[in-house]
Amino acid sequence: MDILLWLTSTFGGELCFTMLVSMIPVVELRGGIPFGVARGLPVWAAYLAAVVGNMLPVPFIVIYIQRIFLWMRRKLPRLNHLVDRLERKAHLKGQKVSRFKYLGLMIFVAIPLPGTGAWTGALAAAFLNMPLRRAIPSIFAGVVIAGAAISILTYGVASLI
Repeated sequence: MDILLWLTSTFGGELCFTMLVSMIPVVELRGGIPFGVARGLPVWAAYLAAVVGNMLPVPFIVIYIQRIFLWMRRKLPRLNHLVDRLERKAHLKGQKVSRFKYLGLMIFVAIPLPGTGAWTGALAAAFLNMPLRRAIPSIFAGVVIAGAAISILTYGVASLI
């Protein structure tokens, strides 16, 4: 069976498609949940798929992002402006988070607005040198809360249509 056909015509495929969309930076679960519902998934299924998809990249970001940025600076100097911009963003977001540490990280990730979310929270955690075993539960709790808020909004809008 063709992968695209499977992604768009089966329940399991739609779950995977929603997970993949939720893994994309900026889009994350804020776009993944409405996407899944628009593709025909029940809100609960879109929520679960989006939370899992949103969380999958988080440990890799926390562990490897500083090494990736260092490698990019050495091997791809034309991208230094991008790395600078991302590091500035991480430090600015980190200032907001650092006052309240892990609770601050959870609240930051839970706010479903542009510039917040699991990717930015993981970036901030990495630059604040938060241990993975402490950062992951905070980010996960924030993703669960943000997902609930987006699900409520999506369910409300979907019920009006």
